[in-house]
Amino acid sequence: MIASLSGLVLVKSPNAVIVDVGGVGYEAFISGRTYDALPETGHACFLHVQTVVREDAIHLFGFHAKEEKELFLLLIAVAGIGPRLALTVLSGIGVDELCRAITGKDVVRLTALPGIGKKTAQRICVELAEKVGGLGGFSADEGGPRATSIPAGEADAMADAVSALINLGYSQATAWQALRAVEQQLAEGSAPLAVEELLRQALRSLAAR
Repeated sequence: MIASLSGLVLVKSPNAVIVDVGGVGYEAFISGRTYDALPETGHACFLHVQTVVREDAIHLFGFHAKEEKELFLLLIAVAGIGPRLALTVLSGIGVDELCRAITGKDVVRLTALPGIGKKTAQRICVELAEKVGGLGGFSADEGGPRATSIPAGEADAMADAVSALINLGYSQATAWQALRAVEQQLAEGSAPLAVEELLRQALRSLAAR
């Protein structure tokens, strides 16, 4: 079983990366957040890897952070969540914020993520609430993560903007990546953007690529 990859970035996209390890290219599916953390092609990288074996295929899933891999493993243990959906969840929410949503049983925040319905969100909370303590900067003993959680209304705006970009023909991973780029450009403490403004700035970011 492949547990990690260390080599040069050969090809990367918001969905997957090919890492050249000693002349052999390994393809690993990745979250949007891992994509953001990857260096440019030709540069060295390291990925934590989970090998998923199916009857008809063997797939590698790569993660920039160990905590992201640990959350991935917890998510795919929940009924109704496969590896691809787990990556979608991890693309749309950071490790600390996801831990807080789970321990706080914030179903509204979880259902704002693409592919997560109310019943699935409830299962995640029930099954993982006691398992996510200590991941990343989150500490249940200290009352929550060091990062601030995104309010439900802002999360809904992000989800609506993602949906609009998908309807325009962009992939889900590309949509999340563009919206995270918009978020990163906002000054700390600034008011959250409405759906229309999120969409406008995301489209401007995509057109500039």
